[in-house]
Amino acid sequence: MSKDIFQKILLIFIVTSAFAQTQTEVLPPYNIKTVSFVQSNENVVPIFKLGDGFQFQFDDLYGNEANYYFEIVHCDYNWNPTTIPKNEYMTGFDGQRIIQYENSINTLQIYSHYILPVPNQFMQLRISGNYILKILDESREVILSRKFIVYEDLVTIPMQIRRARTANYLEYKHNIEFSIKSLAINFQTPIKNIKIALFQNGQLNQAIKNIVPQYTIGNELIYKYDTETQFWAGNEFLYFDNSNIRSAGNTISRIDSSNGIYNSNLFTNNARGNYPYTLNPDVNGNFVVRNIGAAKNEIEADYAWVYFSVSAPTFMKNKGIYITGMFNNYSLSPEYKMDFNKEKNTYEKAILIKQGFTNFQYQIADDKGNIDGENAIDGNFWQTENDYTILVYYRENNDRYQKVIGKATTNSTIITN
Repeated sequence: MSKDIFQKILLIFIVTSAFAQTQTEVLPPYNIKTVSFVQSNENVVPIFKLGDGFQFQFDDLYGNEANYYFEIVHCDYNWNPTTIPKNEYMTGFDGQRIIQYENSINTLQIYSHYILPVPNQFMQLRISGNYILKILDESREVILSRKFIVYEDLVTIPMQIRRARTANYLEYKHNIEFSIKSLAINFQTPIKNIKIALFQNGQLNQAIKNIVPQYTIGNELIYKYDTETQFWAGNEFLYFDNSNIRSAGNTISRIDSSNGIYNSNLFTNNARGNYPYTLNPDVNGNFVVRNIGAAKNEIEADYAWVYFSVSAPTFMKNKGIYITGMFNNYSLSPEYKMDFNKEKNTYEKAILIKQGFTNFQYQIADDKGNIDGENAIDGNFWQTENDYTILVYYRENNDRYQKVIGKATTNSTIITN
């Protein structure tokens, strides 16, 4: 074999391996539910300041106190594992068993509730960046994984939410304008070394990325694009509250426990795309596990089959309707895809959800996971209140990994034309 051919084969192997290593989240099996990152006793978007503690929690519906283990992988901007040794981004060791768990009490659906604190007695994170947290079973097979991000506070990021800068989207989109400046860092070749990620309502897998600064003023980077930093504004999230799981409420038409566990039947929602915008306060996709008669919600909140239905007669059936929110990590898996009921002319789905207050939305997507924001069932309205987050990644010329050097968050209630 000639040297040139060998080098080409080696190059193909390296490139193929790099693409193969891109970390995507592993969807949990049926028995793993209510997967969440918790900080200060609240479910949160998994973006944490370096040194701050948080918890990773989930339930196992088998309730047999199975052994689970954890692994943490440091990744680059594109979620490829970095080449730095584990002892450079972690003090201690992962691969340990999760030792903090409890069984449910006074619930029709039994489960074991697991809590993994970070940092813990086994390890502590040392550097900022993108991370993948993997949960493994007894056979050391990955049963689920979740992305989280650790940042440092080294830059300031003034940001402003505006209505779309293009006339045809003026009523339907939000545009983010911002700048990046620092007294602690003298940016080296920022066009190449600075990267940003923009998120709407904590949807890490639907980020706007790879946007370079339009221009610089000294050590300040300016981003004032007309189209590249726009999001579909969407509509306010819908919700249900079955904190009192034995009674109906504003959004729950009927409850029963005929199949062994509770059932919460929601009123049918109408597609809101052709209706005027209506203020409907929400928590931007979040959820709160809550049993109003419990002392400890984590193990005393029960599970219920929640029956969703939506009337969307003008929906084009070449795509699917999914029920998403932070309760399921905005997943577009078949478990959350709605089915069409020809007799009722509605889309329906039953999902097993832990009781409490839950925001949700109906999202249109194709089989490849591409979301159709333009044709959203509930429409797009510039008045919609959304949370927007910016993360700044930086890698100096001689660095071996990308740091996350800053975070900024604002809300579209403060919006300008």
